[in-house]
Amino acid sequence: MRKRYGGQTALDGLTLRAEQGEILALLGPNGAGKTTFLEILEGLRAADAGEVAVLGHDPGTPAGRAYVQEHIGVSLQTTALFDTLTVAETLDLFGAFYKERESTSALLDRIGLADRAGARVGQLSGGQRQRVAIALALVNRPSVVFLDEPTTGLDPGARRYVWESVRQIAAEGRTIILTTHYMEEATYLSRHVAIIDRGRLVAEGTPEGIVGDLRLGVNVFAGPGSLDLTGMDAAGVGVATVERSDDGWRIRAERAEPVVEWIFGHARAAGIEIGRLEVERATLEDAFLHLTGRGLE
Repeated sequence: MRKRYGGQTALDGLTLRAEQGEILALLGPNGAGKTTFLEILEGLRAADAGEVAVLGHDPGTPAGRAYVQEHIGVSLQTTALFDTLTVAETLDLFGAFYKERESTSALLDRIGLADRAGARVGQLSGGQRQRVAIALALVNRPSVVFLDEPTTGLDPGARRYVWESVRQIAAEGRTIILTTHYMEEATYLSRHVAIIDRGRLVAEGTPEGIVGDLRLGVNVFAGPGSLDLTGMDAAGVGVATVERSDDGWRIRAERAEPVVEWIFGHARAAGIEIGRLEVERATLEDAFLHLTGRGLE
């Protein structure tokens, strides 16, 4: 798929496939092309080049767009709702737009807001509004659901509730394509992660597979900050990078054991007691930083 806006390339030969019943998580910095990709699949924009098929239909044609939009559900980054309507009235309104629809009572039960059916949308918390937005994406019993950053701005409790709802939707055989800025979210929800940067696919697979393919090894955190590892020769123990943090050092290495011995050796020589030592495997966030050279804004 290719898409340009004037002199700006949004998608530069991006190729992806999602299978029925799976959750495909799209990761990428702001401006990577994720939202453009979703909008083309949803029939909201036309690709400049490439083949697009959603449920076997091309959303770039009038007939294909009509079919696709009848059988997909969409939750945008920001959903504008009518604050003076009740939750039940909102679901009834959106349900009236489709030939086939889920019952309002079933949707209320799914999002855990049956007791708030008569509450006006303007009285809901941020997490409750987001649950309503997801319910609206399911009102037509879609086969494919697009969720664009579904938990941005939510507290941890509300985020966890949305995660469980997403997993339940996928367990019913629906395909979910979501964008997220949370590495933990992508790792928890999806076995199929795609990292996009500057309109190109730079990595694809399971979170563990992406990390393993890059051979990023482990992260070692050591403190206190008075321990000085500046200029120390660490190449012999497989150290890739050494960075100072607020309370110590962050070291990326191939294996943990020789690095730990190296750290304690320098601490003993300097007469410093190690107060903090943590070892963890490289994460999806490490892979993302390695591949794109920048974080998720």
